[in-house]
Amino acid sequence: MTPAVKTGAVLVAIVALVVVLAGCGTGDDAVAQGDTFEFVSPNGQTSITYDPPSARKRVADLRGENVVDNSPLALSDFTGDVVVVNVWGQWCAPCRAEVGDLEQTFERTRGLGVAFLGINFRDNQTDAQDYIANNKISYPSIFDYPGRTLVRLTTPTSVVPTTVVLDRYHRAAAVFLRTISAEELEPLVRRLAAEPYDGPRASTAPSTATVPS
Repeated sequence: MTPAVKTGAVLVAIVALVVVLAGCGTGDDAVAQGDTFEFVSPNGQTSITYDPPSARKRVADLRGENVVDNSPLALSDFTGDVVVVNVWGQWCAPCRAEVGDLEQTFERTRGLGVAFLGINFRDNQTDAQDYIANNKISYPSIFDYPGRTLVRLTTPTSVVPTTVVLDRYHRAAAVFLRTISAEELEPLVRRLAAEPYDGPRASTAPSTATVPS
């Protein structure tokens, strides 16, 4: 190989490496610049929290069709609620391991203005419906076989389960790229539910909230 060809090959390799690193998005800050949440996993962490509240960014509105009856379902339906967004599939063993803890936490905190919203990913809809019935899951899920809704969440589509916990302004307060237990999730949800909130509520106001700066 001539020196010129070698130099060209090195330059191509460097450019390719830069592109790969940019695509991975690793870094020291898990929230991108701007007002919208964009997930980045700093140093490969699987549990990330965003505090103080001023450090949080609002997620894009998540919407699709309900797994059970195909009715419209959106994150904006839960304006003013703390929302636990859980990405799951009935084919996923870790999802099956945590489903009881998720349901338990939902039942124990729903009276505090806490909602749960599932995103059912890469699943057969009938199998997902049976899974919901068999596990007595009482919170709704968006049917998202192709991952169009999940992409708007900006977390890795290859990681299931994923749980993103949103404060009442629907800003990401925590991300878990792994299974989560009730003992870990419930205290976090209760803390977020107790944070000051002066925005609208889903039952009485439009589906947008003024986020404090």
